[in-house]
Amino acid sequence: MSGAEKPTASVSLDLDNLWSYLKTHGEPGWELYPSYVNTFVPLVLDLLDRHDLKITFFLVGRDVADEKNHEFLKEIVKRGHEIGNHSYSHEPWMQDYDDERVADELGRTHRAIEETLGVAPVGFRGPGFCYSATILRGLTKFGYTFDASTLPSILGPVARLYYFASSTMNRSERQTRKGLFGKFSDGFQSLKPFMWETSGGPVLEIPVTTVPIFRTPFHLSYLLWLSRYSRLAAFAYLELALRLCRLFGVGPSFLLHPLDLLGREDAPQLHFFPGMDLPRTYKVDFADHVLNRLKHFFDLVPMSVHARRATAPATGGLASLRRRCAE
Repeated sequence: MSGAEKPTASVSLDLDNLWSYLKTHGEPGWELYPSYVNTFVPLVLDLLDRHDLKITFFLVGRDVADEKNHEFLKEIVKRGHEIGNHSYSHEPWMQDYDDERVADELGRTHRAIEETLGVAPVGFRGPGFCYSATILRGLTKFGYTFDASTLPSILGPVARLYYFASSTMNRSERQTRKGLFGKFSDGFQSLKPFMWETSGGPVLEIPVTTVPIFRTPFHLSYLLWLSRYSRLAAFAYLELALRLCRLFGVGPSFLLHPLDLLGREDAPQLHFFPGMDLPRTYKVDFADHVLNRLKHFFDLVPMSVHARRATAPATGGLASLRRRCAE
């Protein structure tokens, strides 16, 4: 089956840096902004080149502003990948910000990307899958065409409890992070792209896809976690997810993270993160298989292409999308 005959799916990567994981987990030393961008970017670009894939990289503004990352981030653009906005400070409690602070987070990142990389982002993903009416309203002011922040899974609160249990956060820090990974009610959101209606205008939402019917995640981090118990079971679960997506007409938005490829030898400080007991060679080989299976079922494109196709007249246009009020 040729790419033109396959249904559309998109692949994106949240370039969360070492410091941002430490910060979210309440670990000391994040204020020094330790980074693995110089190690990770060449690794993932080579992987994507092997699969002839162009994807969307959601970048954190603080990393774009840091001159030591410029060489590597520019290479992402040079190789033809799309750039999205992932906030400036990468705080998964951004849904609690007011209009002014949201505008600052979005605007500083947008300007840093334009000035450093010479491209203007048109899409946003909230850190930790956070979203709010205030954020969505802010996106309309910058003319963004899509948001990609929702994770329609009932397991978000479970993941949050696990994260808290493995951390040394105090009560105040836990309160700040109470919305991490979303709410139980997010599990009942649409799996297909839909329109948010805000006071600033409509915003297309492309959810991070979960398994139809079961609403459990199948992005690469989750698959790697399963593979620690059974690699065969993880691949069988992926096959089930992809076949159910085809059956229910869901074009996946498939998510990658740096820790999906970086091994225990690359970031020993992140030993608390699931899957960081695995070596890099295992993860890269695993990712190769997953991407091959995605390509077998779907035509893989960057997220802005996914957004255009989702709203194209040939697919029914906006009238075919579910419309919800985020206010």
